[in-house]
Amino acid sequence: MTDDIRSEILLHVNGRTHRLSVDNRRTLLDALREGMGHTGPKKGCDRGQCGACTVLLDGRRVVSCLTLAVAADGAEVTTVEGLADDGELRPLQQAFIQLDGFQCGYCTPGQLCSAIGMLAEHAAGWPSAVTADISPDGPAPELDAGEVRERMSGNLCRCGAYPSIVRAVLETASREEVTR
Repeated sequence: MTDDIRSEILLHVNGRTHRLSVDNRRTLLDALREGMGHTGPKKGCDRGQCGACTVLLDGRRVVSCLTLAVAADGAEVTTVEGLADDGELRPLQQAFIQLDGFQCGYCTPGQLCSAIGMLAEHAAGWPSAVTADISPDGPAPELDAGEVRERMSGNLCRCGAYPSIVRAVLETASREEVTR
């Protein structure tokens, strides 16, 4: 057994590079919140069940409370603080505001990061558990309310803003399809 319990890592968070010395057991969530001051990802259940800590890791959504910081060494991490472009909210963020896709706001950072990742997964043609035709030559899954609910099912909202969250995601997806 080795005495090396710390590692030097590089994390590229929201476009900035951070060099950290972390305990090998430290989660990405704790490194982001306590080590770098990114308080967007929330510590909810600390068991990967609520999604409040969801961030994008190299463009894919992960629950940062179950991801070790050392496993993210060299990766691009995007938190809710990094979603806006030069202070300009993304269409999804604007839709959350306009359609009341949040109430207390605690889950909103994880919901937003998860929705961004989910929309990218859908655009890439990934099926979900409710996708009707998953054959390789089948049609791309249509993004409807059932698909959004299934794909976002790992993100809980204690306030019950689910209908507004689904509407915000669908409205954003339809606007982005028009601009493609």
